Amino acid sequence: MSKIVTSANQQNDALFVLIKSLTKSEKRQFNLYVGRLGGNIDAKFFSLFKFLEKLKVYDEKVIINSGIVSKQQLSNLKAHLYKQILISLRLNPAHKNIRIQIREQLDFATVLYQKGLYKQSLKLLDKAKNLALENEEKNIAYEIVELEKVIETQYITRSLSNRADQLSIQAKELSLQNVMASKLSNLSLQLYSHLLQNGYVKNNEELEFVNVYFYSKLPKYKFENFGFREKLWLYKSHLWFSFLTQDFIQSYKYASKWVDLFREDRKFIVLHPVFYLKGINYLLEASFFVKKATTFKEELTSFENEIEQNVIPLNTNTELLIFQYLYANKLHLHFLEATFSEGEYLIEIINHKIEKYRNRLDNHYVVMLYYKMACLYFGMGKNELCIVYLQKIIKSKNISGAEDLQCFARVLNLIAHYECGLDYDFERQFLDTYKFLLKMENLQEVQKVFLTSIRDLSDVFPHEIKNEFKKIHTKLKKYEDHPYEKRAFLYLDILSWLESKIENKPIAVIIKEKLNSSHKNKNI
Repeated sequence: MSKIVTSANQQNDALFVLIKSLTKSEKRQFNLYVGRLGGNIDAKFFSLFKFLEKLKVYDEKVIINSGIVSKQQLSNLKAHLYKQILISLRLNPAHKNIRIQIREQLDFATVLYQKGLYKQSLKLLDKAKNLALENEEKNIAYEIVELEKVIETQYITRSLSNRADQLSIQAKELSLQNVMASKLSNLSLQLYSHLLQNGYVKNNEELEFVNVYFYSKLPKYKFENFGFREKLWLYKSHLWFSFLTQDFIQSYKYASKWVDLFREDRKFIVLHPVFYLKGINYLLEASFFVKKATTFKEELTSFENEIEQNVIPLNTNTELLIFQYLYANKLHLHFLEATFSEGEYLIEIINHKIEKYRNRLDNHYVVMLYYKMACLYFGMGKNELCIVYLQKIIKSKNISGAEDLQCFARVLNLIAHYECGLDYDFERQFLDTYKFLLKMENLQEVQKVFLTSIRDLSDVFPHEIKNEFKKIHTKLKKYEDHPYEKRAFLYLDILSWLESKIENKPIAVIIKEKLNSSHKNKNI
């Protein structure tokens, strides 16, 4: 219980979380920054910083008892310290990205303008604007043009008589481009939100709604007028739409376009590493869904090489994403190739990293990794260990955004218990699972057929069990390519498990045989 409280406190106190996220170099930078402030080395905010830095668990009573600050002053002192840390981080060369550099130039130009040094201000603004346009920072570029217009009304040179027209045209072009980017980013965000809240489309009515929504909100555009930013939002919108409608061929197509956009001009990898990482993850995910094993392997190898060669800038944000995406897809590779036992070494590494990033990891990603580790153990035939990880998911209180995984964890839990012979309370587990799926409004036909069929297995005589598995397989096989029901097979390969029972072979052997058969058919 104490662990849950600790985690909640740490997550709720923004200052404590910020201090705990600082690297050694960032803490050193803050010490130097405070030192440069002169008489502030013994200031209360710095004493509070040093105290919180050493504190393992955030506790206001402990802070007040330290004598650094009174209860009444604590809130203001924390706000002041928070601001000082942010200023220090902004000054840190490691955080000097292009956007900050352009904003800095804009700030300098504003100061010069306020001093009446119009010519100097305009020169700096022109430099900043070119840098913004070069790096697709069109919102800031528009701000700069608007300030140029203001200054030109007070400082007009005869040698630039057409200057007003130039700025007016440029402002209009940037405004139109920003409106287009805004419309596409709004569409992308709304589709992503719909996917998180409702999952994939489950019937014709939902498909009709998503189709109408997408095509009515997609703005008319000329692709040749698009820059990097507009293309990125366009590809993102199409990607979410294809995921929602379970058109994974289209998902693969647009994830490839997304990643290629960065590889065509690699400076954008440095400028927008988070977008690049997400693009790689969706490309790998789509490759996994459409079973493009060769492409998947090539992209995963390329991803690992880019990490090793520091192609992707490393910071506390990207470090977390690299962990999530790299290890989830390393597990996927073992699922694709049915090399479950070879992937067991990943379990210890992933668990260690989950603990390392615990305070910064969203519960959804933790639950997702637990499910994948459970699947790895299931593929190995280590069903007791599979159950251990499934129980972590089932007992998880915060299931927001992970409802699908909760549902399939319960279905796999039933199968793993059946495999272990732990069927003494099978009826209760079945009812609990059935009730949960109904409560989640997530009960698909595949799940309904499977759950009722597996419950009836407890009444079947041993010599008839194989025929029962064949009947269940026949019932489920017809849903394998169903537009709305196929989702169930993405999370759990029920058909391969049933075939393993029918043919009396390990599930890994069945999946490998399917893989080999698929390769032979492609060669033919």
